[in-house]
Formats: sequence, structure tokens, C-alpha cells
Amino acid sequence: MAIESSKLVSARPSLWNRVRLQLGVGVFLAVLAPWAVRLQIARNDAELVGLQASVIGTFVGLVLGYYSFRRLSRYPGVRASYHILPSFSASYGLVLAVFFFARLDYSRLQFLVSFLICIVWYYVIYSKLQRQKRLRIGVVPYGDVAMLTEIKEVSWIRLTEQGPMPDVDAIVADLRADIPDQWERFLADRALEGTLIMHVKQMQESLTGRVAIEHLSENNFGSLIPGIVYAKAKRAGDFAAAVLLLPLLLPFLLLVAIAIRIDSPGPVLFRQQRMGYRGHPFRMFKFRSMTHQPMAAEDARSAAMTQDDDHRVTRIGRYLRRYRIDELPQIVNIIKGEMSWIGPRPEAVPLSLWYESELPFYRYRHIVRPGITGWAQVKQGHVADVDDVLWKLHYDFYYIKNFSFWLDVLIVARTFRTIVSGYGAR
Repeated sequence: MAIESSKLVSARPSLWNRVRLQLGVGVFLAVLAPWAVRLQIARNDAELVGLQASVIGTFVGLVLGYYSFRRLSRYPGVRASYHILPSFSASYGLVLAVFFFARLDYSRLQFLVSFLICIVWYYVIYSKLQRQKRLRIGVVPYGDVAMLTEIKEVSWIRLTEQGPMPDVDAIVADLRADIPDQWERFLADRALEGTLIMHVKQMQESLTGRVAIEHLSENNFGSLIPGIVYAKAKRAGDFAAAVLLLPLLLPFLLLVAIAIRIDSPGPVLFRQQRMGYRGHPFRMFKFRSMTHQPMAAEDARSAAMTQDDDHRVTRIGRYLRRYRIDELPQIVNIIKGEMSWIGPRPEAVPLSLWYESELPFYRYRHIVRPGITGWAQVKQGHVADVDDVLWKLHYDFYYIKNFSFWLDVLIVARTFRTIVSGYGAR
């Protein structure tokens, strides 16, 4: 009987999925090999000093990028290869910044060659991994597990009391159900052997990137309030990044403003009351992307909605929306503490009040600062219909529950891909 065997273990990972191969060969190809070649052609002692420092720097950059990449790949809906370039660009860029500001000697060629080889190597790895069979998850047939079959990207293996234990990547069970004693022992044995055992709710959240909202869901610390320490650190990082970027973006923002004035009559900036942090309204700034048409107060809710192929969008407005350029003036809102770079999108006050009257727990999304981009934006895009907003709320609650640096990094990486594709723009 499958549930009586204590010697069965989960399937061994493939050769390409082993950390020693991924990291060890990466260090050899992208750090040691370029260093050995450059060592043979170094012309003086100064080059040797810079080269030795560069070996350490490229090693740190590769290891940081690799583990950042591994962390990002654990989140739902992530196709690992999409995040190779952002992860290693960030890690190598961080190391180079340290070398630059510390005025340390380093070899630009060593860093460049190491970075390029690193990117190629990890693309090779994950091109191999993506050809493998899809995820196989064993299901303990007790409790509320039927909903899992709606997730089609996974092979669900129904476990039985008869026959050998099949090869699976993980096991899922409704741990709050009344599971027979022999199945409890089976799950305990599998956990001791190192097999991943997950509760049905966590498995569903992990695979879909949504949190069901039949009731308010606590985070990993058992609290409704997101991580306080990270929230403060994130606010400091938001402010610093906005203050540094604003002067650099000013010339570009001026060009966009001129283009808007030439394209259509009306103000350059669109100002609108949005529902913000902890339910306090604030005035949000955007570049105007629609024709300027003052609306009566009774039309406020319908005017706040943007429809597919909205006739009010101007010629240049379509490009501003597609590439999210219209959101850039919200840097001012970030500096003022009203917004963050990443968080649930703030809704217009009339819409927010409407959604609050129609959807349970809608106000809970205001527990974190609203953002220019967010998990729901990269997963679903723009919505206005109440049914779609309810679905979007699942994504917002997932972000709040898993509020962390790594999820923010993943959202940044996916935002760049979203900008290129124009996904979700209206």
C-alpha cells in the first residue's frame, strides 16, 4: 500500500536542476575562465591588481544574481527565463556601483565578459528545464481538494491506498480536514523524507498568484498588517529613488509635456482624487492622455472608467498609456508619501466607493500604499467591471499577504516586460 511505505521518496531532481551544476559551472565559465585568459595577457602590475579585484567582484555578482533569480522563480506564474537578465543586471550593476563609489581598481572587460557568459549559461540551463515534463503534484483525496483540478498547468495525481507511490514533485492535502490516521502518518513520513507537503489553500495561492477572499486572510506572521519593518524600509527606498530619478527624468518629462500640448488642447497634467493609503483620498498626477472634457458631478463614476478602445484617448495618449509614460508624474506623489513605486493601483474615489459597496473587504487593499505598478497590473491588467475587480482583488490580497522585497523585485522585472508588450493598457 502506498501510504504504508516509509522508504519511498520524491523524484530526484534532474541534472540540470541541481544547484551544484548551475552555480559551480557558472562560476567556472563566467568568473574563472575569463580571469585565466586575461591573466595571460595582462601587461603590468596595475592591470593584475584590478583583475584580482574583478574576480572577487564578478563572483559576488554571479552568486547574488543566482540566488535572487532562484527566489524570484518560486513565485506563481513565473517563467524562469524571463527573469534571468533583470536578476543578473541588478546584481552585477550593484557590485559595479560599489567598485565605482569606493574608487577600487577593476577590469571593465572582465565584468563585461563575465556578465555575458553568465547570461548565456543560465539561458541554456532553463531552456533545458523548460523542455521537461510539467509539474506533477500528488493529491490526498480528503477534504476540499476538488478545486485544484481547475488549474490546468499541473498534472494532478490522485493518491490511493493501493499500489506504489507515484513520482511527484510535491503533495497537497487539506490539512484542516478530518484525515484518517494512516494518511496522517503517510504525510509525516513524506515530510521527514524531504517531500514538499502543502495545504490546499497555500498550493492554490502559489500556483495562481491569487488569494481567495471568502474571509480576510492573515499573512505568514498571523497578522492582517503587512510587515512593518519592510514597510518602513520600502518607504525610505521609494523616497530616495524618486528624489534621485526626478532630476534625471525632467528633460524627458518636459518633452512629453510639449508633445501633449501640441497634440490636443487642455492641461498637460490630469489631476484626480484617488483613494489612498489607509483609506485617505489624495490628488494623483498623470500626464493627460484623453481629450479634455469636463464632466458633471453625477457622471463622475462613469467618467472615471476607461473602456477598451476608448474614443477619448488622444493620438499621443495611446503611446503614453501603452508604455506607461502617463504614470511618471506620480513620482511627485511618491515623494509626498501618498504612493509607492509598487502596490495596488489607486482607484478614483467614486469608483472606490462603489466597489466598497459591492465587494466585501475591498477597503483592506488600502492597508499598503498604492503604487505606480503592482502584482494585479502585471498579472491581469486594467479592469473596471465589478466581476473583474473582484478577480483583481484576489491578486491585491496576494500581494498584501506576501508583502516582501522579493515579490517587489519580481513585479519590477515583470513590469519591464509588460511595458514592452503593452499588456493591460487601455
